[in-house]
Amino acid sequence: MKRLNLMILSLVLASMFVSCNYLDIDKYFSDEIKIDSVFANKRNLEAYVWGIASEFKDEGSYLQNSDTPGTYATDECFTMNETLHGYNGLRLVLNEINANATYTFGDVWTKGYRAIRRANTVFARVDEAWDLEPVERAELLAVTRFMRAYAYYKMWLNFGPLILIGDEEMPSNLELADYDRARATNDETVEYICSELEEAAKYLPVTRPLAEFGRPTKGAAYGLIARIRLYHASPLWNGGDVAKRCFGDWYRSTDGVPYVNTKEVDYERWALAAAAAKRVMDMTNGGAPMYKLYTVASTTESPKYTWEDGTVNYLPEGVTSDPSFYESWPEGAADIDHLRSYNEIFTGEAIMQTNPEYVWGRQSSTLRDNTQMCFPIKQGGWCAMALTQKMIDGFRMVDGRQKDDSSDKYPYSTEGFTSGSKTFSGYRLNSGVYNMYVNREMRFYANVGFSERFWPMESCTDSGDKNKTIVYYYSNENGRQNSPVDYTPTGYINVKFIHKEDAWKGTNARRMNKAYAIIRYADILLMYAEALSNLDQEYTVTLGEQEYTVSRDIEEIKYAFNQVRHRAGLPGLSDAEVADHETFQPILEQERMIELLCENHRYFDVRRWGIYEREENIPIQGMNIDGDKDTFYQVVVPNTSRIGARLVHKKLYLLPIPLAEVRRLPSCDQNPGWED
Repeated sequence: MKRLNLMILSLVLASMFVSCNYLDIDKYFSDEIKIDSVFANKRNLEAYVWGIASEFKDEGSYLQNSDTPGTYATDECFTMNETLHGYNGLRLVLNEINANATYTFGDVWTKGYRAIRRANTVFARVDEAWDLEPVERAELLAVTRFMRAYAYYKMWLNFGPLILIGDEEMPSNLELADYDRARATNDETVEYICSELEEAAKYLPVTRPLAEFGRPTKGAAYGLIARIRLYHASPLWNGGDVAKRCFGDWYRSTDGVPYVNTKEVDYERWALAAAAAKRVMDMTNGGAPMYKLYTVASTTESPKYTWEDGTVNYLPEGVTSDPSFYESWPEGAADIDHLRSYNEIFTGEAIMQTNPEYVWGRQSSTLRDNTQMCFPIKQGGWCAMALTQKMIDGFRMVDGRQKDDSSDKYPYSTEGFTSGSKTFSGYRLNSGVYNMYVNREMRFYANVGFSERFWPMESCTDSGDKNKTIVYYYSNENGRQNSPVDYTPTGYINVKFIHKEDAWKGTNARRMNKAYAIIRYADILLMYAEALSNLDQEYTVTLGEQEYTVSRDIEEIKYAFNQVRHRAGLPGLSDAEVADHETFQPILEQERMIELLCENHRYFDVRRWGIYEREENIPIQGMNIDGDKDTFYQVVVPNTSRIGARLVHKKLYLLPIPLAEVRRLPSCDQNPGWED
């Protein structure tokens, strides 16, 4: 009878009360009916806490049905597939998204606050679980605090300054006006999220059992802090010309306070970012480094180069800019297989649960399933994830030179084709491949699917559906003439996550399980190098209870940055390249563009650096997909109106808050440019 009365009461109240979706009051009533059972014992409470994670989408879903705009909203990739199939990032740049009730990314806001409300309920009632031991209580609250902070973090990435609820339970029996809140400033938002993650980290475990892969650890909390601190220090949020241009006239309507610091650059933010990254780098487990780059030792199958004196080496000759280049890993680039060391992180070959490069990762069925976007149409795929020529041109030559400054030994050529095939690191470079794709760094072959590329698809047992050479010429079975929608508009496909076993067609076709690195150690190293490079003097800052002293130490920058380069088989920085920040910054930007290609970083990088308009206004280019082999290999702007319809606008620095929320909460200001 009591449950029936509660149900009737909830229905009556729901009919009388216009809810604020950002607190999800509608659902609060049905939760309230059964909430007492949640806190009846430890088992129920733990299930409820871990259930908070259900409010977050699979982080590997950034390609389709995503909660961030992702790769298709950048200059990395494009697709001709229908946008209604969940390509939300493409919808954003095609101006198909607004702030109305059907807004695609709006559930990030509503689900985020739902997760926060659930977390606050745990904080308020945790002591009702009578059988919860003190140590268990501390860790459970740390997980709850982490999830609450993560909800804020995900919303902050998309929307900027947020409504901060604190520990309020937000009872359901208040008047609508009592739920009205103004947004905090950006600085207040960042400090709150970081402080919550610092507190959570105190009681989170350093490691977890293999069966708990993906659950938060101390390193996950520290890694998120490092990323947030880096973004907060970046030009978009940290004074100077970029912040003024984007947010100079953005003030809180309730009190006239600016949402974003647009005055002088606060260099101490860069110091905090550097310290936060260094804290992750310094973490240990049993006396050994907690995290490091994933590497595979070189074998007889690794790429080999014949030098002028006739000797054979696993590294190209002629590199003089980096004295340590020929030393053994990790001091140099020798003795590891550079293609496998990079490629296996993503394909599923490396054991995800023990991969030392995952500061925080998760198994992603979405990422595995989305490899279908990359497969040719005649092999069961959609030809959807088309890399742009800008990305192709961003890969260096095998000796580290830019393509426009290639050496005689390893030249870049836009004429002719290879006359013979060769195999290295399990990768086959076909005969007849365009010479533009020869002599490139190993990350090129791990990422780029080009015409005449060999696709093993080894899990398939049908000889006609495996070991295929794929081309995208106009009249080919995978070309535009035969696939009016499922074709690559640039003549390239992303193959980063495709294992040689993966297949989508034929008998026994299967896909390897994939993991998505929410925080990858290579990213931490590049964060550290970037933060140090921006410093104008020495700083001593405090994180948690530890002090860090940081400065623009050239050797420290090289130490972090060169690990990423050496793992890829490339020479590290020369002294001249890192001598001043203005010289180093474009090198860093290119390195992040290539190392983190199609991992959901570039969308945020170009914005936080304030180069979004500059980069996105560069026309998308690719091969001439309207030609056959004799005319295909010409760099052109693809002949499709969809590419020409891409929107580049200052309002796209942030996403719009759902219109329904802004209407219900008078004190909640909309993001700039989305007011109409």
